[in-house]
Amino acid sequence: MPAMDWTDFCVALQGERLPAALVDLDALDRNVDRLKDRLTGGKTLRIASKSVRHVGLLRRILARGGPSFQGLMCYCVDEAVALAGEGFDDLLVAYPTVQAIALDGLAGLAASGRTVSVVVDCAAHVEALGAAGRRAGVSLAAVLELDVSYRPLGGRAHLGVRRSPLRSATDCIALARLVARVPGAHVAGLMAYEAHIAGLPDRNPFSPRMNPVRRALKRRAMPAVARLRGEVVAALRADGVRLDRVNGGGTGSVHHTTREEVVTEVTAGSGFLCPHLFDYYADLGLEPAAFFALEVCRASDPGYVTCAGGGYVASGEPGWDRVPIPYAPPGLRYVPMEGAGEVQTPLRLRAGGQPLAVGDPVIFRHAKAGELAERFARYVLLRGGAVEGVEPTYRGRGWCFL
Repeated sequence: MPAMDWTDFCVALQGERLPAALVDLDALDRNVDRLKDRLTGGKTLRIASKSVRHVGLLRRILARGGPSFQGLMCYCVDEAVALAGEGFDDLLVAYPTVQAIALDGLAGLAASGRTVSVVVDCAAHVEALGAAGRRAGVSLAAVLELDVSYRPLGGRAHLGVRRSPLRSATDCIALARLVARVPGAHVAGLMAYEAHIAGLPDRNPFSPRMNPVRRALKRRAMPAVARLRGEVVAALRADGVRLDRVNGGGTGSVHHTTREEVVTEVTAGSGFLCPHLFDYYADLGLEPAAFFALEVCRASDPGYVTCAGGGYVASGEPGWDRVPIPYAPPGLRYVPMEGAGEVQTPLRLRAGGQPLAVGDPVIFRHAKAGELAERFARYVLLRGGAVEGVEPTYRGRGWCFL
């Protein structure tokens, strides 16, 4: 089925209150299939829940992925507890905490028979995790997080996120040995997320001169990641550490990471909905599945319209690539001095393009996937160009975790 155009959206939105967030389930299914096809060597895919933040979509993605899709990567303990309450299992918490009240919730899940684990990268994490395990009478699963950022020039340059201080086999072995000495915790795996590759678009239209540099950095960085991951896994196993899982990857690097022999599972989330930042990768081949619609509420001058709302700017390094893009009808442009505003977003029409009247919808795409769910209480779900249902996002369920 071809992608929906502006007329299709207009028909689907009849009777819907604007602004509205929309998910094209046909496109979502095709993205699930594309990511599934990239899995090799018996590897499984873990869904990054922060890039979805919608219980119904998480269920649909898991069902479509079948046995190849196993578990969720949660962004905090409270989210994992909430999702467990909705029937999800195999929950890996990717962002650690030392708060007893949060870890007690995780321990309660383990005591009830749920499969849960949490990332650790320092002694404070381990001690807090072990204490929670002891209070609940269980042993909580710890996943060591290895930092695989690219540091050329003897470490004087840094390309990557600032996450874990574990940067070598020696670091990981030392923390694994500490976990072994702490009652109430045990090592269950290793996570090594190559954010500087998965999160680095290499054909960004907003800064095209940097694209050759980005591509060169990614070519150099990926072999270094694979080498370090392999060395650490081998060293941990030689030291007697059992690794039930070795996790890596993100949407932007799944096609590389799945080739590594030591990796048992990859993570992806944004690729299912394909926000516009994921248009700017050379070799992903995904299609837009998430949108939002704003009402044209004013027409101040010939050739211009103004939409109500729209200032849903994505997190990360500030820039035009973090701003939503007008998608349909084609050819709309921002007014540079206003951009996407909290209460109004003026747009310039393309000469000879689709005329717009007050009351018409304009379709946008967010720069990121999960953050759209923080702005809307529900998603209008489309199938075959028609509304299949309306379901709550995390926000619509009253969930707010960070």
